[in-house]
Amino acid sequence: MTMTVAAVGVHVLDTHVLGVASIPDGSDGQLVETIRMSPAGTAGGTAVVLSRLGATVRSYGAVGTDPVGDTLLALLRREGVDVAGLVRKEEAQTSASVLPVRPNGDRPAWHCIGANGAFTLPDLPADALDGVTHLHLGGPEFLGGDAAAELLARARAAGVTTSVDILAPGDPDLLAWIAAALPHTDHLLPNDEQVLGFTGASSVAEGARALVDAGAGCVAVTQGARGALVVTTEDETEVPAYPVDVVDTTGCGDAFSAGYLRGLALGRSPVAAAALGCATAAQVARGIGTDAGSYDLAVVEALAASGAALG
Repeated sequence: MTMTVAAVGVHVLDTHVLGVASIPDGSDGQLVETIRMSPAGTAGGTAVVLSRLGATVRSYGAVGTDPVGDTLLALLRREGVDVAGLVRKEEAQTSASVLPVRPNGDRPAWHCIGANGAFTLPDLPADALDGVTHLHLGGPEFLGGDAAAELLARARAAGVTTSVDILAPGDPDLLAWIAAALPHTDHLLPNDEQVLGFTGASSVAEGARALVDAGAGCVAVTQGARGALVVTTEDETEVPAYPVDVVDTTGCGDAFSAGYLRGLALGRSPVAAAALGCATAAQVARGIGTDAGSYDLAVVEALAASGAALG
């Protein structure tokens, strides 16, 4: 089934440093296993994985005019993502992160917001939604709730399926900042910590239900090794994760979003789409960065089929 996605919002260049057991003292050095760059972000990382899963993807957002931006654009192009919609801002550096990856796959991060903070709705070309079947907004907090709501409402009026993934940690004030966007969001894709932080709920299920009550059509929550929880107005369903040897968890949330959205485009229910999302996240966890390896839809579907029927 044809799927054309506008991936709007946060685009980041990640630099992964693999094999960091500790940060050296003072000015000491340390040998590591690998240093690698990859495209990332709640829009950029999802764009890469969607392209690998067979979608046509256009990226929209902001990068700097610096070499970091040149590298990020080149990596996105290499993955088949159309980057014509990424505007270049002279006043800001390209958003970037450095991630020391620990042997168990954990990865703290240093992050520079950069040009993502300079992206505004007028930066979107007038034809951004032409021919689009899905709009994925990564990082609505950078636009603000009213601007995000305007964009999402325009997309839904054009018959486009909308999805939102939030970059910032969970906080009630942040939820208030983007609340106007929720009634125009078909699929909200937070993680469990965000859900609990946004709502102050005592459980992820309770918090996801509160977000549905706030207007989101469906909330599909990633829960790390526990998999995902899918909550709609009708029911809530746990979707298990797939056991893999974890190398790096960077980008697993973005990969889940991509697999979930691809599943929806293939006509699957939200629960079955979440199973495909979990399988995609498992594939990404096996390598360094969202673009690691050579997986495609067939590879991910085979993994998903090995653990559960996609129905």
